This record gives sequence, structure tokens and C-alpha cells, in this order.
Amino acid sequence: MAAHFANVKSVLSGDTFVLTSPNNPSQEKTFSLAYVSAPRLSKDGDEPYAFQSREFLRNLTVGKPIKFTVLYTIPNSGREYGTAQLQDGTTFPEASVKAGWLKVREDAGRKEESEASLAMIDTLRIYESEAKDEGKGLFAGSGGVIEVQNDLGGPDFLNNWKGKTVEGVIERVISGDRLLARLLLTEKKHLQVMTLIAGIRTPSTARTNPSNGQTQPAEEFGDEARAFVESRLLQRQVKVKIVGVSPQGQLVASVLHPRGNIAEFLLQEGLARCNDFHSTFLGPDMAPLRAAEEQAKAARKRLHRAFVPKATDNKEAEATVTKIVGGDTIIVRNKAGAEKRISLSSVRGPRAGEPSEAPWREEAKEFLRKKLIAKNVKVSVDGTKPATDDFEAREVATVTQGGKNIGLQLVEGGYATVIRHRKDDTDRAPNYDELLAAQEKAQEEKKGIWSGKSPKVKNYVDVSESVQKAKIQVSTLSRQKKVPGIVDFCKSGSRFTILIPREGVKLTLVLAGVRAPRAPGRNAQDKGEPFGQEALDLANKRCNQRDCEIDVHDIDKVGGFIGDLYVNRESFAKVLVEEGLASVHEYSAQKAGNATELLAAQQRAKEARKGLWKDWDPSQDVEEEEEAAPAESADADVTIDKKPEDYRDIVITNVDSNGRIKVQEIGKGTAALETLMNKFRTFHQNPSNNVGLKDSPKAGDYVAAKFSEDGEWYRARIRSNDRTAKVAEIVYIDYGNTEKQPWAKLRPLGPEFNAQALKPQAIDAQLSFVQLPASPDYLNDAINYIYEITEGKQLVGSFDFIDSKEGVSYITIYDPKAESSHKVTESLNRRIIEAGWGLVPRKFKRWESSKAFESLVKNLKEAEKVANEEHRGMWEYGELYED
Repeated sequence: MAAHFANVKSVLSGDTFVLTSPNNPSQEKTFSLAYVSAPRLSKDGDEPYAFQSREFLRNLTVGKPIKFTVLYTIPNSGREYGTAQLQDGTTFPEASVKAGWLKVREDAGRKEESEASLAMIDTLRIYESEAKDEGKGLFAGSGGVIEVQNDLGGPDFLNNWKGKTVEGVIERVISGDRLLARLLLTEKKHLQVMTLIAGIRTPSTARTNPSNGQTQPAEEFGDEARAFVESRLLQRQVKVKIVGVSPQGQLVASVLHPRGNIAEFLLQEGLARCNDFHSTFLGPDMAPLRAAEEQAKAARKRLHRAFVPKATDNKEAEATVTKIVGGDTIIVRNKAGAEKRISLSSVRGPRAGEPSEAPWREEAKEFLRKKLIAKNVKVSVDGTKPATDDFEAREVATVTQGGKNIGLQLVEGGYATVIRHRKDDTDRAPNYDELLAAQEKAQEEKKGIWSGKSPKVKNYVDVSESVQKAKIQVSTLSRQKKVPGIVDFCKSGSRFTILIPREGVKLTLVLAGVRAPRAPGRNAQDKGEPFGQEALDLANKRCNQRDCEIDVHDIDKVGGFIGDLYVNRESFAKVLVEEGLASVHEYSAQKAGNATELLAAQQRAKEARKGLWKDWDPSQDVEEEEEAAPAESADADVTIDKKPEDYRDIVITNVDSNGRIKVQEIGKGTAALETLMNKFRTFHQNPSNNVGLKDSPKAGDYVAAKFSEDGEWYRARIRSNDRTAKVAEIVYIDYGNTEKQPWAKLRPLGPEFNAQALKPQAIDAQLSFVQLPASPDYLNDAINYIYEITEGKQLVGSFDFIDSKEGVSYITIYDPKAESSHKVTESLNRRIIEAGWGLVPRKFKRWESSKAFESLVKNLKEAEKVANEEHRGMWEYGELYED
């Protein structure tokens, strides 16, 4: 009889092979061993020792070439029976019978057989008898029954076996990623179930629909993927790592061939794609699979033959977060100042249409605000998000702050979900598997949107909604030194909506002491004022969504709160003025106590010709300031019919850096001051009264301070604070001079010494009809000249006009003990103008234009003419302006 050669594809039982042609592996035949029988494997229950019998033959033959000879064929089935031999000389059925794993058929040799066949049968019976005597194989007794379970049997299986690795045999390969595996759980219990290869998805093979009998063709590379796995795994003993169960109840496991993970090999060959749904099952083991897929993409193998690498440059770029748009979208500004909107890669903030997510929208946004607003971040662009009906196309990126991945932190906290990308969607986060694992953990721990609860809603009462509400709230806020808040919205450069979480209120804050130009409105016709948009842009850039502190002083007529806004402990009013995007309203600033700081900032902006001051002309400084002021005091809008006869004995105690003077009225006030100061000094000389301030001082507070030049204690008022250095600028309220003092050197001002016990004795005054130089150099010379002619002298002040709204007295000063070169009736106002350190204003207030002062003004203009003609003081180079 002729011998044939074949390869053993699989072993169905201890006596039957599936053989394939060496030249054409698709040609198969079933071949059984002659004259013998093995116990049968069945889904309804294996016969005793059936698996062991099959395993003996499988271990020796699967995957190996074999020579077989057909001895006879069963006519009905066409099944061929015969003998087989391996290359090492092992023959079958002899080897199996000798080992006790096959029985010789009782009817063997009863039909007409050749002498060679009869001799073989006799030999087989001898081997069988020896196996029986030795208790081998099937003759070992009653221990050959193995319980085979064909389903997982419920959640207990996964609880007991998840993460464990067991031995297994692959019984069938349905497709490249779907196998029938027999898991050898114990010696006496096996599990034979459909198993999905963890981490991958391969194209499907051809399938027949049972309902209609139609065949669904295989997907491209589907049959190739199955053949790839079959040639390597079918009936091979493998290690199976159990990782999970699919939603359909099928086992998900990593199948480990002695040479490695079959999933990796499929991916490297381009016969599979990574399966995102298995990522959480695999954890860190997903990373090698992603790497294998990338390798196939780079080589454009099979499924990836049309792969085009992303054109995006994903180098990390540094940027600053300027706005939080929502729970997954931010706006960043790069070093060049350009802003762009980006979405966090692979994460989605809570959706408004999802009842379980919607309540967490503000929580997610606030989480991002606290983490990112105004912070420097690193941005790595991963791709783009296509445009939809609601949104324009935008970049998606991985954002890290301080080395921490922001998208990951959102998911970990339950503030966002992970997007399930399409299989060909490469615009995703590089740590996608880590995001999926974080989401699963957040679900297990019931965090955020997975908690099944809604967060506590923060409802803010709008106390600027009406003047009545504002009046109720202002006393509470004005008593507090620094009130923490959040800038919720910038209405203009100097007007903001502020949230105060600890009070549960929101309010409109108007910056004290400044006026910013009106920003354009929503209506296209409302174009706003020049630099209004720039002021608003600066406010958004520096303040919007930032944590802040506010100091409230008062309320306006419509319920707005007037006060100071500090972002990063810096006064935003000062920043705005310094950039030339707001002007100082001096009276308001003086009232708020921040005039010195703001006026200095305004002067810097003027000298730098910034913003509003781009065309600034120093010689007309006062005129411009008056035009920029919101409105003159109502008190100034009067006409005086008769010059007041209000003469008072005064002494000048200070001349401010802007030329405004402070005077004390000699008489009852100074006598009371002297009495109070004697008690004051005695009080502070007592060591037991050496008590510092309990809290950090606030602008406007009254304190006791030791003047640096004479070491004496005086009453003072806080004008402004440097909160970083803990230094205050103070005004000595009885003399008008200022200096800076550390907070630690200040003391509280007791009730017996406060402004109610004796009103501040320093009166704000201004020389009537005298405009001091705008130039800092000439102004300094003018101030020195005023000190020179007034210092240490008791003078007489004619109070020409008292502006109660502005809090300023306009006076003409006379020296009753004038030097012989000057007349007693000659005012110091005239002497200052005649010396060239002042001039008569070209634009008068209404009261100044009154006929009652015509002769006085005429006299001063004559003095100015003299100074001009003789090139005195600021006239040294001739005319200052044209009439």
C-alpha cells in the first residue's frame, strides 16, 4: 500500500487526526487509526480518560509532518483508517496502545485481512494486555473523569480567577481574535468557553446567518488573520491570563504562546487593531500592544497600508491659560501673545443633555479654574476636533501643569468622561489607556458624575440688583479688611462682577478713584469711547476668572460697590492707570486713600505717552485733567457776588508732591490739638501701651504712628498698602505730611484720640487762582519756594471759596510780618506767580469767573506778565503756551 505525507493540523480524539496537504494547507482530511478506539470527547460530557487519551496523541503529533498509510475505508462515511509514523520513527497506533490510551477493537481481524494486518493486530493485543497488567492509561482505574464546564457560571468565576494565568489548549480558531479555549483549571476540572483575545480586534471571517441562511463574506484580511492564529495556536498548549468578561458574557484573556503574546504578533503584522474597550482589563499590558500597532502603521502593513502620519507638530509649547470656557475647553495665550481655544484630548466635560452629568458642569469648570487660570502650562497638540453644528473646528491637546496631566486629573475626580474614539481616530491623548483606567477607578469609587448625586449648587444673591440690597450688604463688606472673591465677569476696564463665596453674594464692583473709557456695547452702533476696548481687554487678560481680594468703601447711586480690586495682591486700578487706560479722579482717589499711588501711576503713563495720554502736552496738563474728570463738583458751579471776608490765622504744615497745601487753623483747634497731643505722647510713652495692630490695616483706617524725623507719636490715616512688603503709606491727619511705615511699627488709635474726639486739624487747601507747573522739575522748585516763604510763619488765609464736595478750601495767603521788600497787602499767591513758579489758569471754574474776584485776578496777571518778561522760574525759555 502506498504511503502519503501530510501535516497534523489537529487531533480530534486519541485515535483521529485532521491532516493538511504539505503543498496546499487548505486541503484537509480526517484520518483515524486502524483497529483501535479511543474514549470520546463530547460537549454533553467526556467519556473517562477521553481528554488524557487525546492529549497523548496531540502532544506527540500536532504541527508535525507525518507519513500515513490507508489500510481501509468505511464506505458510508468515506473515513479512512490506517497507520501513521513520525519522522523520529514513532508509529501509531502502536505507541498509543502501548501507553494504554487506546483499546483494540473487539472486531479487529474478523474480516478478511492481510497477513501483515493480522500480525499488526496480534502485536496491538499484546501491547494492550501489557498496559492492562501495568495499569496504564485507560486501565488505571476510576480516576479518569474530568468535569468540563461550558460556560463561566456567573460572577464568582471572575472574582476567583481574574488576573490569574492558567494552562490551556486552543480547541478551535473562529476568527483572528475569537477562540474556543479549554482552560485546565485543575486536574479534575476544565472550562471550555469562547474566548476573546484581549486588547485587539481583527477583521471578521465569513459567517452564515442562521435566520436566512445567507453568507456574510469575510472582511479584508479576516481569513488571513484566522489562518495566522490557527497555524500558531490551534491545539497548542498555551498560557491564558484571565483579564475580564465582555458585555456579552464572553471570556476576555491574553493568550501567551511560548514565543510571546499572540495579540502583539497580529498587531505587528497589521492583521489587527487595538481594542480600546479592553484597555481597562489590561492596564499596563496595553502599552506593548499600542507600540506593536504603531510599528505596523509605520510600515503600512495590511490594515494600515493607507496610513498617513499626523501632520501636527506635537512638540510641547509653553502657554498661559487666560480663560476656562467649560469643563474640557480652555483658551491659552502663547509667548507671542496669540490666543487660541483648545479642547483637552480624549476627555469630555459633563454634558448638558445628560441628567447624571449636567449638575456637574459648573463643578468641572471651577475645578479647571482653580487648577489653571493664569498658570503657565505645557501644551502638546494631538490633533483636531472637527467642526459641528454648534462648534468650530479646534485643536485637541494634552495639557500639563506642574508636570501633572490636567485631563487625567479631571477624569480621576469624576469631572469628565473619556471619549470612545473610532478605530481609525488617531487624534487622541497619548495616555489614552491611562485615562480609561482612571475612569474605571472613578466609577468604582463613585466620584463626581459617577456618584449618583448632584453637587451642592452655589446660588449667589445679586446684591447690586437694587440700591436697597446694596445698602444692606455694604456695611458687612466695608468692615472687613480683605474680602476674598472671584472675578466672574469684566463689564469694562473698571467695572466687574465679583463672586463672594463666603458671603454667598455677587456684586458689581466699580474701581475707586479712577475712570476707564466706556467699552463698545453689543449693539454695533455703540462703539464706546477711545481705548474703552483696550481697557476691557486688559481687564479680561489680568482679572477675568481670577481669585481676587476686594476692599469696599461705599456704594454708588445704582447699587454698584465702590472699592479696590487686588489680583495677586496688586491693585488693578493702578495697573489700569499705569497703562494709560484710565484717568484718576483725584477727589475720589483722595477719599478712597489711594490718590498718591494712582497719581504717580498716571504721571508715569503720561510721560510714557500711553493710551489716553498718547498726545499729552505737559503745559496743558491741568486743562486736560479737568476735561477728563467725570464732572465738576456741584459746589464749584456757582457765582459769587461779593468777595467773602473770611480771614483766619493759619500755619502751613505740609505741601504735597502735587502742590496742594495743608494748613492748620490757629486758635481753638490748635489749642485743643495741643491738649490732645500732650495726652497722646504720655499714653505712648507708657510701655504697657506698646501694642501692635491685631489685623493687617486697610486703606482709610486711623492709626498711631511715630514720625521718623522727630520720633514723636502722631495721629495718622492709612492712605495705601503694599501688602507684599507689609508697609503702609500714611497721612498725618493733623499736619498733612506723608511717609511710609512698616505695619509692625503702627499702633491702634484708641477712641479717646480718634477723629470723633477731635477732627483732623490739617485742612486741604489750594492757592486761589494759582496753577503750579506741570513739569516735575519746575513743580519741585515751586514747592521748595512755597516752603521757603511760609515755613515757620504764622500767616493769614483769606478763604475765598470752600468746595465742600471736593473737600478743598481755596485761599489767598498773606504774611502779616512781611519783609520790607514786600507789602503786607501783597499776597503770597502773587509772590509765587511773580517769581515764575505759578501762573494764572487759562480756564476758570465758574466761581473763579465771578466779578467779585476780577481785581484780584487782574493783579495776579500783572505779576505773571512780569515773570514772563523777565524769564523767571518756569518762564526761563519764554512763552509756555499760545493764547
